[in-house]
Amino acid sequence: MTEKVTASIIKADVGGLPGHVLVPEEILEVARRNLQEAKESGEIIDFRVFNAGDDLDLVMTHREGVDSEKIHKLAWETFEKATEKAKELKLYGAGQDLLADAFSGNVRGMGPGVAEMEFTERKAEPLLAFLMDKTEPGAFNLPIFRIFADPFNTAGLVIDPSLHSGFVFEIWDIMESRRVFMKTPEEMYDILALIGGKSRFVIKRVYPKEGGKLPADEPVAVISTEKLYKIAGEYVGKDDPVALVRAQSGLPAVGEVIEAFAFPHLVSGWMRGSHNGPLMPVPFRYSKCTRFDGPPRVIGAGFQLANGVLVGPVDLFDDPAFDLTRQKAMDVADYIRRHGPFEPHRLPGEDMEYTTLPKVMDKLKTRFEEV
Repeated sequence: MTEKVTASIIKADVGGLPGHVLVPEEILEVARRNLQEAKESGEIIDFRVFNAGDDLDLVMTHREGVDSEKIHKLAWETFEKATEKAKELKLYGAGQDLLADAFSGNVRGMGPGVAEMEFTERKAEPLLAFLMDKTEPGAFNLPIFRIFADPFNTAGLVIDPSLHSGFVFEIWDIMESRRVFMKTPEEMYDILALIGGKSRFVIKRVYPKEGGKLPADEPVAVISTEKLYKIAGEYVGKDDPVALVRAQSGLPAVGEVIEAFAFPHLVSGWMRGSHNGPLMPVPFRYSKCTRFDGPPRVIGAGFQLANGVLVGPVDLFDDPAFDLTRQKAMDVADYIRRHGPFEPHRLPGEDMEYTTLPKVMDKLKTRFEEV
């Protein structure tokens, strides 16, 4: 039997230059050096280091399985070393996502975001990594749904017998810490009833169905679902989710996966984590959040796996085919920015609970009188 491989993305905001714009090269180099040492020692098979805006994203392959203490400790120590450099450079928000004083076996609940999956590597294994900045985990709900359940996006759901039976979605209620497994196409409307409420219900994983070309217990997509305010008790930065998606041969084609990002849908985040704005797919070189600390954006890195080795990446959105998407995003940004402090540009009250707005309301509460 083929030995399984694990792909992990572990990310954290350890400091931005300037403000929340991007991760500087000095920080990226610290991460590369640390992971290169781990690769040379055999701790991991391969790695790549990215930045999505001001988030440091570690993409690693290994044989340790998900939630490995060894891999999570490696990521944590990498973030600690990067934080030391960030403090030396006096970067803004140095170490802001490291919410614990010491590593305790797993980075979950400690601030960093995590998306990992263990699977049997196929004869040809396309693996796509999507990294977002200035938004929340629910920002992936719409594109992941379109990839694996929308026949208007993914033609294979209609014309490829290996996709025709659909997929199983693992959906988390991140307010109540519960999950549910639901099937497409038969439960499509119920799934939409949940994931349309993207601030509470988020897609965590997607699985093949029983009897298909791929093992039903091995995920084909996984999304980070950590909510920083749930850990810190207050707003300390947006969650900036990441995702891994496998493609081809019984799964949506690479082009069908990427197509799901061709519509710049509205997501929560942007300035101070308090505004709705369009999600803009950008090439690596534009992975810096500038206008109003945004707009929210996503980069895509495409790989082929070869015995766990990452071949690539291909910069998936570095293509004029996405120029109109980016233009549409900026048209939407212009429109919604005109609302200023008014909803629906500013998030509704319940989503502002963990931002700095309650401090303003506290100052005014004694001024109110009964009517």
